[in-house]
Amino acid sequence: MKKNILITGCSSGLGLALTNYYLDKEYIVYGISRTKPNIEDKNFIFKKYDLSKIELINQELTAFLSQVKEFEVVYLNAGMLGGIKILKDLSCDEIKEVLDLNVFANKELLNILSPMQINTIIGISSGASVKGSKGWGAYSLSKASLNMLLSLYSKEMLDTKILAVAPGVIETPMTDVIRFDVDDNIFTSAKVLKEGEIQQPLDAAARLDEVVKRADEFESGSFIDVRDI
Repeated sequence: MKKNILITGCSSGLGLALTNYYLDKEYIVYGISRTKPNIEDKNFIFKKYDLSKIELINQELTAFLSQVKEFEVVYLNAGMLGGIKILKDLSCDEIKEVLDLNVFANKELLNILSPMQINTIIGISSGASVKGSKGWGAYSLSKASLNMLLSLYSKEMLDTKILAVAPGVIETPMTDVIRFDVDDNIFTSAKVLKEGEIQQPLDAAARLDEVVKRADEFESGSFIDVRDI
């Protein structure tokens, strides 16, 4: 019987690469995103939904997810960068917008998923979750919160391995903003990102799949940076 994968934010970047990677391996992929990717595959089951509308997630997605009895892997990938600004210029509303998608939407999804049989849940985190870099205020706060959210759920979903994984720097629309639109004289962390290793999305997807295959090596609820393993 074919195994099921769930991927949020499946329409571009890493999410799209993960979707194509697992479809190529003949998994059944359930995808959620605001726009439908250009994929015609009988094993791709898509739900159009904007996960920033957190107050409607339970109502809109419970039936879609509950039709599946078991997921091999869930990738909580949907997320946003938010504005690159010094913290005093970043409003609470701007921070909350990023937290809504990067943290609270995932909490709502985990509430739906928690009774289900799931082998592994991978929350896409970032090195920014453990490094305080100038300009990354909302994103860093959200990814640090995501790490803790996953750690807490790992104490409740005891039959599921839950990991927060930083996939490294990937060539995506999100990182293009940092590499090409951010003044690295003001935000020096952007310069580090520009000069470091930049992966193609499909290569990053394969590295994440290796983490899944090695999931037994890691404590549930832990944070992993693929560059360290």
